Amino acid sequence: MAKTYFTSDHEWLRVESGIATVGITDYAQEQLGDLVFVELPETGKKLTKGDTAVVVESVKAASDVYAPVDGEITEANGTLSSDPSLVNSAATGAGWLWKMKLADESQLAGLMDEAAYKAHIA
Repeated sequence: MAKTYFTSDHEWLRVESGIATVGITDYAQEQLGDLVFVELPETGKKLTKGDTAVVVESVKAASDVYAPVDGEITEANGTLSSDPSLVNSAATGAGWLWKMKLADESQLAGLMDEAAYKAHIA
């Protein structure tokens, strides 16, 4: 069963069988405004927790989205190249950014569950 985690940088991860699907939270996309461009990562790229994985550009600003854990990119959401607004309309669904194979599942222990994240942004 998939389990969802959140970071203090407003990313979410849905982890299932050692693969994390990563995106930004509804709160983050609301703060950014309408997205006009998403720079996606290359498949096979290895990331260390804290590395910039994706750059999202909105009408307001460009923002880095960081790797929440160590791992290797297995897939990028290519649909966002032609329709970056999917992140605004479905941030925690079809607007996911990338998938990665986890290098160290113990890093998940440092992340928040949904209740802790809601308290964080309150």
